[in-house]
Amino acid sequence: MLLLAPVLAALAAAGPTPVVLIDGPSGAGKSTLADALVLAWPGMVRPVLVRLDDIYPGWNGLDAAVAQLTDHILGPRRRGAPGAWQRYDWERGQPAEWHLVDPARPLIVEGCGALAAANLPLSDIRVWLDADDRLRKQRALARDGEAFRSHWDQWQSEWEAYRNRERPERQATIRLAAAGNTAGSPAGRLG
Repeated sequence: MLLLAPVLAALAAAGPTPVVLIDGPSGAGKSTLADALVLAWPGMVRPVLVRLDDIYPGWNGLDAAVAQLTDHILGPRRRGAPGAWQRYDWERGQPAEWHLVDPARPLIVEGCGALAAANLPLSDIRVWLDADDRLRKQRALARDGEAFRSHWDQWQSEWEAYRNRERPERQATIRLAAAGNTAGSPAGRLG
């Protein structure tokens, strides 16, 4: 996967337990990139992968997930303490169990909201992954099914508010574009 090359190059200079944040709009390919990065991770110690999709407390939960990431995972980690995140049970519509995050292992966090300004000093590598809007919607609906279709506009509105407020793409140390992107100059492609 060509998109991994700049991330792997950045890892070489990031130390033994880097924090990698992967952000971008829904359907851009963040999960695919994160999965590939876990598989290609150099060294013996595999990273912990946290998906913000598991944390968002419902369709209006982007800001709450960002706060949980900052306050319960990245902040404690910066102090050398274990972090934790609480899974949201989408079927029951309520918070579920907590998961510990070992500060001695590298960390990858992927999801909409990862590059919020509060998280920038708590991370080492910040990846922005973008894709064409039509491609993104097609991917998101294929992944999440018809249940997501009725929430697409709601989520997109919350995403746009976050993007306008935080300007996450400007905070990235690596900017990538998924295959099919017609905007901007792609730095890589998902295969």
